[in-house]
Amino acid sequence: MDIDSPAPKRRRTSSHSSTASSRDLSPNRPRSSHNSSFEPRRAYQGRESSRSTSRSGSEEPDRGRRSWQTHDALRGRRESRENRENTSSDGGTPRSRSSSPDSLPRRPLPLLTPTPPPTSSKHLKFKPIPDGTLRSHARGITCIRFSPSGEYLASSSADATINIHSTTHPFPLLKTLTGHLAGINVLAWSPDSRTIASGSDDKSIRLWDVASGKAHRVPLLGHHNYVYSLAFSPKGNMLVSGSYDEAVFLWDIRPTGGNIMRSLPAHSDPVSGVDFIRDGTMVCSCAGDGLIRIWDTMTGQCLKTLVDEDRKPVASVRWTANGKFVLAWTLDGCVRLWDYREGRCVKTYQGHVNTQYSLSGTMGQYALAGRREAFVASGSEDGEVLAWDVSTKEVLWRAKGHSKVVLGLDFQRGKDGKGMLVSAGLDRTIRFWEECDEVDDTDEPPGLVNGDSYVDAPDENIKRLRLNEREDEVMEELELKTEPEET
Repeated sequence: MDIDSPAPKRRRTSSHSSTASSRDLSPNRPRSSHNSSFEPRRAYQGRESSRSTSRSGSEEPDRGRRSWQTHDALRGRRESRENRENTSSDGGTPRSRSSSPDSLPRRPLPLLTPTPPPTSSKHLKFKPIPDGTLRSHARGITCIRFSPSGEYLASSSADATINIHSTTHPFPLLKTLTGHLAGINVLAWSPDSRTIASGSDDKSIRLWDVASGKAHRVPLLGHHNYVYSLAFSPKGNMLVSGSYDEAVFLWDIRPTGGNIMRSLPAHSDPVSGVDFIRDGTMVCSCAGDGLIRIWDTMTGQCLKTLVDEDRKPVASVRWTANGKFVLAWTLDGCVRLWDYREGRCVKTYQGHVNTQYSLSGTMGQYALAGRREAFVASGSEDGEVLAWDVSTKEVLWRAKGHSKVVLGLDFQRGKDGKGMLVSAGLDRTIRFWEECDEVDDTDEPPGLVNGDSYVDAPDENIKRLRLNEREDEVMEELELKTEPEET
C-alpha cells in the first residue's frame, strides 16, 4: 500500500459497532486534582489497564540460529545410518551398494559454511553540526518544533518559558516568551508560522504572536488540569487539546473565536496525545488507558478505537502525511504503525528505551537509488536518537546525542535539499544534526560535558508529551507493505 498517495475522501457514516465509550472499555476512576503550587514535570503517570490480555500461543522457535557441522561430522552420521540400514539379518554383515570391487571411493562432502546475512542497501546518516549545541533553558526541555516555514525553531521548558531560535547557523536566540505561571508541556505552530500555541501546567492555553513576542490578551481556559497536548488544524482555524482531566477539546481560534466548539469525553486516563488528519476532518487521541481513538471533527462521534492486546499506555500519536496510518508511541519500548481503517497494527519499530517518559518523534524522507524513502525517528530514555525505515523496520541510524532522556525531536528539509534533525531533552540542551553521506564514528558529539552548568541539578521528575504535528511534505513513490506482523 502506498503511504504517500492521499487517502480517498472519507464519507461520514455512523459506526456504532466500532464506537466504544472509554467508560465501557476501562473502569471509572476519579479525575485527578490540580496542585496549586508548581510541580516539576515528571514521568508520565498514565495508568496501565488491569484488563490487559496475555499473549496467546507459545513463542515460535528461533529459526535463524542454526549449528553448522563440518564434513567429517556429517560423513560420520551418514555412514552410521547406512550401516544400520544395510546390515543383513543372518550375520550382521553390511551389504555393499556395489558388487564390483573396483567401486569408486565416495566423493567427500564439501565443507559447510554459514551464509552471511544480506547487507542492507539503505543509507541514512546524520552528524552533529559544529557549534550546533544550544543551552538557553534553565530546566528540562519538553518540546521542540520547527516552524512550517522553516525559519524558526521553538522550544518549551519546565522553566515556563518559550525560546525562538533562528534555523540559520549559528542559530541565534531571537525571542523569549514569558507569561505562563507553570511549566510548559507542549507547543504547536499555526500553518502560516505566525502563531504559537502553548499548553501548560497552569491549566491554560496561550496563543503567541511570533512577530511581537506577545501573548493574546485572553488565554484559552476550560481544562481542569494540566494541558498536555496540542495540534492546529490544517487551515489554522481550529485547535485540539488534550489534558490530564481526560478530556479532548476542539477550540475555535478564529479572530472572533477563542471558544470551545466541542468537548469529547475521550478517555478514562490523562490524554497524552492529539493530532489532526491532513484534511482536518478527523482527530486522533491517545491516553494512559491504552486506547487510540479516531473522532469526527464535525459531529464529535468516535469512529474507531484502536487497542493493542497488551493495552500499554500510549504516550503520543500522530497521523502520517497521507492520512492513511497513525503512528503511536507506547510505554513498552515500541512505536506502532496502525492502519486505522482496518483497525490493525501493520508495523512495529523497536530498539529505543521507553518505559517511563512520554516520548514522541517525527517522520522524514531520505534518498535511495533515486527514490524517496520514508523514515521514523524517535528519542530514547538512554539519551540516544534513532531512525527506522518505515517499510522494513530496519534501524537506519542511531547516535548518543544527550546525557539524559531525549524528549523532543523534529526534522525538516531545507531549501538546499539537506535534511536537518533537532533533538532536546532533560539535559537542557538542543542539538542540531545534519544529514550527510559519511560520518566519522570517532567524533564525539559536542557538548556532552557533565560539568556544564546546565546539567548539574537533577531534573528527573518531569512529565512530557510532545506536539504531534503532521508532516508537511507528502512522501511520494513509496510503497508500504501492510501484511500482518510476523511473530
